[in-house]
Amino acid sequence: MLAPSAKPKLLVLLGPTAVGKTKLSLEIAQQFGCEIISGDSMQVYRGMDIGTAKASEAEQKLVPHHLIDIHDPSYPFSAAEFQERVKDLIMDIHSRGKIPFIVGGTGLYIESVCYNYQFTDVSMDEAFRQEQEAFALSNGDEALHQRLREIDPGSADRLHANDRRRVIRALEIYHVSGETMSTHLASQKKESPYELCIIGLTMDRALLYKRIEERIDAMMQEGLLEEVESLLAAGCPKQAISMQALGYKEIVSYLEGDMSLEAAVTLLKRDTRRYAKRQLSWFRHMKDIHWVDVTDSANFSAHFQIINDILAGKFVHKIEYN
Repeated sequence: MLAPSAKPKLLVLLGPTAVGKTKLSLEIAQQFGCEIISGDSMQVYRGMDIGTAKASEAEQKLVPHHLIDIHDPSYPFSAAEFQERVKDLIMDIHSRGKIPFIVGGTGLYIESVCYNYQFTDVSMDEAFRQEQEAFALSNGDEALHQRLREIDPGSADRLHANDRRRVIRALEIYHVSGETMSTHLASQKKESPYELCIIGLTMDRALLYKRIEERIDAMMQEGLLEEVESLLAAGCPKQAISMQALGYKEIVSYLEGDMSLEAAVTLLKRDTRRYAKRQLSWFRHMKDIHWVDVTDSANFSAHFQIINDILAGKFVHKIEYN
């Protein structure tokens, strides 16, 4: 087992949406004795299965999964809560002689754990928040997002215009402190409390976009529309953080008569492509990532072998099993 003075091991698999993380993560976890921690900000919500591309029940039975279905969709989950929960999970998983394995694509959440981010303690200004909320309701999320871009282009690039809560928080940080969120993030020491092994998946951009569109078509066939209808019928407010997620906000717009279903799906595909681009941009600013190009998606065994070699060379050989 690990020496008492050693840093806990932490394995991470990240990459943009639709790149193929789930299949590889299951193989890696079974091969190396891992328990998977979801690194997706929306998979924490119960009843949001199709739109968040959760691992199926059968897949979750193959390997223990954590931080899936832990909150109702009306709950305001945050990066700070994610960080605290994952810290506890890492120690718990290690106590069982297993390797904690974060798998996902929510960059801030994952990086906050890897490098123990200190989240800003800038105070809240409720009047300012309400003012920005009213502005967004009157002028649209894009207009609010443009406000952020004018003072903090870096945060505007990271945050989708639909993510109203985080856009308002970024504006609030600047309003209260005079310092942008980007400046705060850049000031982090980027020193990890863990012995990290981070693997990033990438692929040809055109192929990734094709896979995104095919995934969304499949989600619609699997019942994404009905899933959103069920959430709303169960009382989840359309303003909830969960309902701002890709695939949910667009369907809500259709259900409210703001656009046709065809237009909603087209918008979803466009916004998901843009989200994947932002994910890759975020990850490429992270350090310590071992990139694996999985463009040749048919050659799964070769990709798995590359990852196996990375783990054997950097990470797994340092762990002694009982």
